[in-house]
Amino acid sequence: QVQLVESGGGLVQAGGSLTLSCAASGIRSSINAMGWHRQAPGKQRELVARITTDGSTYYGEFVKGRFTTSRDNAKNTVYLQMNSLKPEDTAVYYCKVDGRYRDYWGQGTQVTVSS
Repeated sequence: QVQLVESGGGLVQAGGSLTLSCAASGIRSSINAMGWHRQAPGKQRELVARITTDGSTYYGEFVKGRFTTSRDNAKNTVYLQMNSLKPEDTAVYYCKVDGRYRDYWGQGTQVTVSS
């Protein structure tokens, strides 16, 4: 059974930091990229960050150096360090894992940034 277990969301004041983590288990094929998307109420889901197997990273334009993604291949875990958070970063953050044959999504973790 495939499981993506996310943790680290919560409530933080503007300017604060949070670290999200997502541990994937039960995926029998190879894992390619891992990353994060987010969806705010009334908006489309958008890419936050993505990291490939060799460590190449990609970020949404709105990140502007505030977030850093990393991964532990041995643990099939991806992280998202978020600094200088803004109220507009408030959203449900979803972990995404690109397997060899299909993609997998986590259940989402709420991040709320108060002004």
